Amino acid sequence: MTDPVPVRRALLSVSDKTGLVEFARFLAGQGAEILSTGGTAKALREAGIPVKDVSEHTGFPEILDGRVKTLVPQVHGGLLGRRDLPAHQAEMQQHAIAPIDLVAVNLYPFEATVAKGAGYEDCIENIDIGGPAMLRSAAKNHAHVVVLTEPAQFAEVQAEIAAEGGTSLATRKRLAAAAYARTAAYDAAISTWFAGQLGEAFPPRLAFAGILKQTLRYGENPHQQAGFYLDGSNRPGIATARQVQGKELSYNNLNDTDAAFECVAEFERPAIVIVKHANPCGVAIADDLASAWDAALRCDPVSAFGGIVAANRPLDAAAAEKIAAIFTEVVVAPDADAAAQAVFARKKNLRLLLTGAMPDPAAPGLTVRSVAGGFLAQSRDAGRVAAEALKVVTQRAPTPQELEDLLFAFRVCKHVKSNAIVYAKGMATVGIGAGQMNRVESSRIAAWKSEAAAKAAGLPEPLAKGSVVASDAFFPFADGLETAAAAGVTAVIQPGGSIRDAEVIAAADKAGLAMVFTGMRHFRH
Repeated sequence: MTDPVPVRRALLSVSDKTGLVEFARFLAGQGAEILSTGGTAKALREAGIPVKDVSEHTGFPEILDGRVKTLVPQVHGGLLGRRDLPAHQAEMQQHAIAPIDLVAVNLYPFEATVAKGAGYEDCIENIDIGGPAMLRSAAKNHAHVVVLTEPAQFAEVQAEIAAEGGTSLATRKRLAAAAYARTAAYDAAISTWFAGQLGEAFPPRLAFAGILKQTLRYGENPHQQAGFYLDGSNRPGIATARQVQGKELSYNNLNDTDAAFECVAEFERPAIVIVKHANPCGVAIADDLASAWDAALRCDPVSAFGGIVAANRPLDAAAAEKIAAIFTEVVVAPDADAAAQAVFARKKNLRLLLTGAMPDPAAPGLTVRSVAGGFLAQSRDAGRVAAEALKVVTQRAPTPQELEDLLFAFRVCKHVKSNAIVYAKGMATVGIGAGQMNRVESSRIAAWKSEAAAKAAGLPEPLAKGSVVASDAFFPFADGLETAAAAGVTAVIQPGGSIRDAEVIAAADKAGLAMVFTGMRHFRH
């Protein structure tokens, strides 16, 4: 084996023809013979580049509507034959198999075909067979063959050939690894689509792949490494966001921003969510974003400092001025007008992300979490409770205003780490207790926060007085509810289902509270 390896013969067959003509013209100028198929060959001929059809090279025509054109020994023998083994060279000469030194293939656009909602037969026809086979053959024999899977790779290979007369083993190894990653991702997309066609939410083998968008400075802590990968679903959020300004996003920034944006997507009216360490610390709905910000901030102004802010409407200058008045790490919204962007521009370290759209909180999808030796997969928590599905279990039914606040609080609860307690009043959170090992402590923390927030606002009584309370799961004992009652709540929403429901209901009746059961819980660990 010699290194660098010159390119005397190249096979180009691409669906994405970005940069194709320029790269092929360079190879031809280096004296390489260009082999090609179908539309790629046509594009090269129209550009005046000498090209030989693969069918002419192999002596075998394309058949079965083009399903078979490169699956022949003359192609795969040319890719897999080792140049350093005399026996391989002898066999290749015996069967008139010419070596192929470079393969550039990007696959039929299966993922794009599925994404546009194409029918079953169209998707099947966009499953590439010959392309992955050639990529795998070339990658296996990377000691002698260079393989390209993306137009972005053309420039670096062209520069290396121009400078060195061929490709280095290091480059070929790296590109071989990229080729196997590409075919693995391609097969994962196909298997996932097939599982969906068969109605298998959790098939016997679950394959998924990611595309590296960004290598992060570090993970949750500076001694951890991290990367941000896209799954190809294009769900609006941090994956689709355009960063308008600010420092590079960290692992924690991305995690918290995702939590904030998914929470704010729950609401139809203008809403603001403030998140700190993946938990909402203030959520509010109002007629405009500026008013929603005021109400959300009032819930916990201490925790909001250095937090993440999400809006479900394009930001205007009025909202931007209020948000920029305190130290904020990230602001994310579907859009922001020029005046709002000018306001944020005064805070050079603030990251402004514009996603272009809002995610659908009811859309299906999987969430995945690693565990030792494997991972857990589950459907996204797309559950929502409607007013008509609630069961009134107390002597008093909630008033219309209480009912509105109860439904709002329960939606927020879905995005608070368990054990979760949310006090709300006037479509705004007024106290949040998150992540405690028992529910009564979450109730106490939320009540304490409502007192602290009222004191900070100069109000004479805790914000929780006259509020409603939501619990993400049932109250196992009456003590959590009694703590909320002592804080001044008037109504309660919870899933129900405890063996002590009767005890909890009796406590609610004794306190004069209205209570409804949802029949649905929202654990978030």
